[in-house]
Amino acid sequence: MRSDDAADAETEARHRRAADGGDAASMSVLGSLLLRRGDLDSAEPYLRGATAEGDRAAANNLGVLLHQRGYADEAAGWWRIAAVAGSAAAAHALGRHYRERGDEPAAEYWLRQSAEQGHALGAYALADLLEHRSDVGAERWLRAAAEQGHREAAYRLARLIDQRAERDSGEPDIAVETETDTEAGGAEAEQWYRQAAARGHRRAALHLGAILEKRGELKEAGRWYLTSAKDGEAKAACALGFLLRDAGDEESAAVWWLRAAQDGDGNAANALGALHAARGEPQTAERWYRAAMDAGDDNGAYNLALLCAAQERTAQAEQWYRRAAYAGHREAANALAVLLLQAGDATGAEPWFSKAAEAGSVDAAFNLGILFASRDDDRAALQWYERAAAAGHTEAALQVGMALLRDGEEAAAERHLRCAAGGGSAEAAFRLATVLDARQPPPGAPVLGEPVAEKTECEEWYERAAAQGHRRAQVRVGMLAAARGDQEGAARWYREAAEAGSRNGAFNLGLLLAREGREREAALWWTRAAHAGHGRAALRLALLAARCGELAEGQRWCARAVELGPAEVAERAARLREALHQELTA
Repeated sequence: MRSDDAADAETEARHRRAADGGDAASMSVLGSLLLRRGDLDSAEPYLRGATAEGDRAAANNLGVLLHQRGYADEAAGWWRIAAVAGSAAAAHALGRHYRERGDEPAAEYWLRQSAEQGHALGAYALADLLEHRSDVGAERWLRAAAEQGHREAAYRLARLIDQRAERDSGEPDIAVETETDTEAGGAEAEQWYRQAAARGHRRAALHLGAILEKRGELKEAGRWYLTSAKDGEAKAACALGFLLRDAGDEESAAVWWLRAAQDGDGNAANALGALHAARGEPQTAERWYRAAMDAGDDNGAYNLALLCAAQERTAQAEQWYRRAAYAGHREAANALAVLLLQAGDATGAEPWFSKAAEAGSVDAAFNLGILFASRDDDRAALQWYERAAAAGHTEAALQVGMALLRDGEEAAAERHLRCAAGGGSAEAAFRLATVLDARQPPPGAPVLGEPVAEKTECEEWYERAAAQGHRRAQVRVGMLAAARGDQEGAARWYREAAEAGSRNGAFNLGLLLAREGREREAALWWTRAAHAGHGRAALRLALLAARCGELAEGQRWCARAVELGPAEVAERAARLREALHQELTA
């Protein structure tokens, strides 16, 4: 026998001798010890004996014993005796008894007696009762219990603080918080989550992990997720899986997702589905997406629809999009509408776009703009574009900017074009550059010895658009480079635009090459531009052919230039054609 066990046995033997000799305190201690051990038959006579001598702890424990035997009313009688005598534990037990009976006034009275004596369980039970009635006094008693180390109270207090912060931030007109107030509330909630988690509360550990992850403290977040997951919290196992995946450990992530999915976590099942889909295992992916649906996660149906769409199983994709959309999945509603629109059913698509947009889908709002624009309903289109743009949709901001430019509202247009350009739209960057360019005074003649001016903002936007492959911007950047005397840079941008199909780029590149005496190469680019409909390129080819004595070829390009225009080009080409005709017939 270990020394601790021997000491316990000796203590029990000593109390037993004293109890058998009539010592009330020892009877109470021995009865309590036997009760905790589960030896009710042996405990009862000692507890009754101590109770008869007025020991309130024994009266409370006797109530516990009788309650365990199923004698609830008799137990309540002894708890009342002990509570009246000042036992906080008995008052707590009596309050619980009355609450189970549905007598809330009596329950509140006795629980309050217990709580006011500093009993943690009494404070927690009173808080639970008051919270059930939406009584604002619940927080005070939750805090009292939490301060005494009650882990569930600490967790619920943290949730209360969190929920209040969310509610206040969502209703700024009702409760305005400063940033400092918000940070203080978050810090307090974290403190209570941490206390509850340290005492083994698995959901507190989950919330603490989420707070730390949001703050970027991933290592500590992972430790708390792991603690919670090992205690059986499926959401923590799922969150741990995402942390591991982001860290590059996909295999370990899959292990935790599997554990969470088997415990019914739909998000983890979706993650497994996506993992297998990425690995080219569609059947396994489909099985996990279906598991997510069975767990009540609407993303399962949406992801299954995406899987079917990728396999060109359009009818099945529509079926799953529709299921998710009816369940309120806004992106599924948008995807369903796109599918219907592609099938030519604009009438069927519109209500789904509207439903998704009203639910907050930015893409759906943008798509509604496109739909109304296709019907020449520019006013309705602009309303939806503005709504999407306000939510940060880059292409919608571009459309709003272009509409405002057409209406002459340049300042408002510039603001939207800046948003779209900042969001990565090459077209917006180009159009913003043109707006800024139009405001610049025409460049004067260069002064000898004058330093080279830095690039203007409009040139920077042209260059950003050009770098993204915008052909018109590339031509414009080439022209600006040529104006600075940077022939090499100009040629590079013209060539890039020309190779992407820009006829202006091909024409300007031809001009540069011709000035360098490389007319044969220039002719190749002018030919490409002329075939793409560039009249000046056709005229240049006609002039080149005439100089080379290829009169018939010159006439042919003159005819093409007359056809393509513009007017002054057509006029010059006509005169040249007449001259070539006279030369040929002379």
